[in-house]
Amino acid sequence: MFSIKDQLGNTVEIGNYPPKRIVSVVPSQTELLYDLGLDEEVAGITKFCIHPEQWFRSKTRIGGTKNLDIEKIKSLQPDLIIANKEENVKEQIDALKQIAPVFVSNIANVNEALEMINMVGMLTGKNDEANILAKQIIAALKKLPVHLTPVPACYFIWREPYMTVGSDTFIDDMMKRCGLQNIFGDKNRYPETTLEEIIDRGCKMILLSAEPFPFKEKHVIEIRKRIPEVSNPKQVKDEIKIILVDGEMFSWYGSRMLKAVGYFERFLIDD
Repeated sequence: MFSIKDQLGNTVEIGNYPPKRIVSVVPSQTELLYDLGLDEEVAGITKFCIHPEQWFRSKTRIGGTKNLDIEKIKSLQPDLIIANKEENVKEQIDALKQIAPVFVSNIANVNEALEMINMVGMLTGKNDEANILAKQIIAALKKLPVHLTPVPACYFIWREPYMTVGSDTFIDDMMKRCGLQNIFGDKNRYPETTLEEIIDRGCKMILLSAEPFPFKEKHVIEIRKRIPEVSNPKQVKDEIKIILVDGEMFSWYGSRMLKAVGYFERFLIDD
């Protein structure tokens, strides 16, 4: 028997330890399981768990993160289910708890993500691998340049209406790590906004994420055309940069954080 409290403070007890049949219903945590050296132990993943590609092609898919196939998960007879408070629906998590022990992560910053990595390592019998990975991420983040004057920026996750991120999100913390000041740092969660508002807030860079809304080059052109229409030349002295970014690098809070550091170095630090 192995017992641990998840990031919501709930006790997770695993009778068959280390677990031999794991279901992950969170894409970034699925990738983490792979990078911790698990393979045959992972029995089911969601249709959004695209990393690693070989798992996406071969593992049993159990629906989407917010539309899980509870009966299919039950048929896999898991010893452990790994979920997330924000990415999964509470009612479905409650249903999963009737099937197997469920570990629920709750992540709003890098420190909580590192805690989750170590906890998943303990849950799966991969303590050493998790500790090494967490230390590698910490070391890599420390090497990022410190910006004395962070760039005022806005990170779009949705269109019609435009939606951005507040200060209590993992994305906000990742923005800070690469020298950006979230102009919506006074907001929580995922507030709606307008181009007029971001201009009024002094935005100098708009980041268009590839997920959950798939922003493309046509949306860069669309916004660039609209900005002069909604602004006063006195308000916008410098051109606002509009950049398409890989949403996984800003929002995936597992082992992808290690890849994100290199992405920030190559792409954003020089902008």
